[in-house]
Amino acid sequence: MPTAEESRWRTERERLNRRRAELGEEAARLYRGAHRVGSTSLLCRPEWIPDVPLPLERVELVWEETPEPPVVTGAQAPLPPGYRAYSQAMGALAAPAVFENRPVYRLLEADLAGRGGSGAVLRLSGARYFDGVDVGEAVAHELAARVAGLPLRTLVGDPCDLARRTAVPAVTTVTIRRRARDVVLHRRDPAKVAHAGGLYQVMPVGVFQPVTEDPREDLDLWRCMAREFAEEFLGADEEYRPGFSYREWPFYRRLEQARAAGAVRVHCLGIGVDPLSLAVDVLTAAVIDDAAFGELFGGLVRVNAEGRVAMAPLEGPAPRPMQPAGAAALELARRHRDLLLSRR
Repeated sequence: MPTAEESRWRTERERLNRRRAELGEEAARLYRGAHRVGSTSLLCRPEWIPDVPLPLERVELVWEETPEPPVVTGAQAPLPPGYRAYSQAMGALAAPAVFENRPVYRLLEADLAGRGGSGAVLRLSGARYFDGVDVGEAVAHELAARVAGLPLRTLVGDPCDLARRTAVPAVTTVTIRRRARDVVLHRRDPAKVAHAGGLYQVMPVGVFQPVTEDPREDLDLWRCMAREFAEEFLGADEEYRPGFSYREWPFYRRLEQARAAGAVRVHCLGIGVDPLSLAVDVLTAAVIDDAAFGELFGGLVRVNAEGRVAMAPLEGPAPRPMQPAGAAALELARRHRDLLLSRR
């Protein structure tokens, strides 16, 4: 039997999931002077958005073995008595269908505009998934619960100061069929996901995480995207057994062949931070020839482990409410559609 404090916390969590769209707009107003991605509420820094989309292979990923520990860990989160971390309370009182403390990558610094003089670079280290939940979902809960002064959000400070907290990036991909000029969209089910439930999103999207034993070996945005294509588009299992090999994975080989032939082209569009949950997204675009799309994703599912799947025109109105990262990826893809859809 839950205590009164646990019941109140659960009610606040339910309110957060019901009202993410309007709470996101409220959170965005807290950062009026911040840079944003186009007309969306997704927060960014100028060096995070390149002037034109970058071929994914031009983004260098640099591993940091011993980074400075984060200053903010979520210890100030609004929690019922007896709980030490937001993820612990969430797991006990309001766990979504998939909620595991898996190894992930932590984004420390980003420069996609090459302002540092060394080209497009992302600097990353290792972390655990709950490290991000303990801050990100906690600050969102704090706003939903109307905690006076928003102490945890205040402690975080600038949402784009990635080193101050454990910033766990996701790779958010807008997938476009070249000739049909349509995109794949996702309505995220709040009963199934820990983040952005009830909102529309582009597909695929996945937390940037390793599945091999050595995280440095798996430090590859394209491999992460390939796994998410299999899981979200085709309903594949996300369990990767010890000894898993990309070279021996038939779907990955087909995807690689299509990319090598130019039937799949992948670009990085930028990086942004969600104002409500402080979630960090690496925004990418995958343009796929229609024939290749049919060969790779002829079995596109209508419902997957995280929600419902649909197609929509690239240049049509975006469904609402949409997650800021998805809205930003769509806007950037539309802005650069001539370059992205070109066969050159």
